[in-house]
Amino acid sequence: MTRKSSPLPDLDDISWQIIEQLQQDGRRSYGAIAKAVGLSEAAVRQRVQRMIEAGVMQIVAVTDPMRVGGRRQAMVGVKVDGPLEPVAAALSEMRETIYVVLCAGSYDILCEVVCDDDAHLAEVLSTGIRSIPGVAGTETFVYLQLRKESYQWRAQ
Repeated sequence: MTRKSSPLPDLDDISWQIIEQLQQDGRRSYGAIAKAVGLSEAAVRQRVQRMIEAGVMQIVAVTDPMRVGGRRQAMVGVKVDGPLEPVAAALSEMRETIYVVLCAGSYDILCEVVCDDDAHLAEVLSTGIRSIPGVAGTETFVYLQLRKESYQWRAQ
């Protein structure tokens, strides 16, 4: 998720309750959320809109890449020689990347890729990721089985 420049809204207990309602079911109506949190439907709609505009949350359909055509998923640790931003930008432009994060530790960037198969993964690594100027090295972690993926957490 790209961060927006809007000011961050105050996340009071009601805002967190709204977020939790949407984490349980992103299709839940504003009316149902309003009943659950004790606000009017209009107030819930306004709070949700402010949080979306501020980049606090987004409401999307989450797919399982392995059930919609992807056959190989992997996390790629990328070591960079030079500035990170141009490499992160190039990785973000690739069709196969679904997650790109700058980090500290053994790697400068982690990116998650979804590929058609092992041959496609090999191509993405050799002619895609490793050909980006500034990429000094990579390590690939192939997913064998996804055991947990959760979008229901609370930062407080």
